[in-house]
Amino acid sequence: MQGLLLYCRVKSYIKKIHPHEKNRTDFQTRLGKGRKKHYELQQIETFFQLNDLTASKELLNTIMSYAVKRNSWIKEDPSVIYHFHQAMRSFIRAGYFLMLKEKKLFVNTQLEAVSPLALGLLSEKEYQNPLLVFTKAFREYSVKEFDYFISGMVYFSMGIYDHLPEKNMINPYIHLIKMLDAAYLIIERKK
Repeated sequence: MQGLLLYCRVKSYIKKIHPHEKNRTDFQTRLGKGRKKHYELQQIETFFQLNDLTASKELLNTIMSYAVKRNSWIKEDPSVIYHFHQAMRSFIRAGYFLMLKEKKLFVNTQLEAVSPLALGLLSEKEYQNPLLVFTKAFREYSVKEFDYFISGMVYFSMGIYDHLPEKNMINPYIHLIKMLDAAYLIIERKK
């Protein structure tokens, strides 16, 4: 609530200083403007430099499990949850733009006796071409729907509420886990 009040005060102050400028209330990032080539890969690399793959999957799992429990809330520090929420939003956008722009960048790699543990939730085709994971995910859900899902899960995991989140939470969750695995594979193969 204090953040909203601060935002309103800053907005009214800006109106006083610059009364003829257009008001902008869009909080979305503007990834599409002025990007460098392969910016999406750099953003995903940065995500994995700041967030370990296993820790990210565990925290996403913890958030999900606390979101569906009644009468309990997550024990993590709220700043950690907020940072993870913001990082996942950036990751989702980078994955979306990666899927759109980098189709010809990746070549299928041949599987050589890969153990099922290495595949994780990925199928053999997805392991060969990790971009398939992003294509499937964004064919089923939009970036805004993934944002809504992540925001809802964080919201419900941080407090006790009478109502539970919407029914279909499993599919976006599985897509996010698979996207994390696929993005990690892409970064590892680029090295």
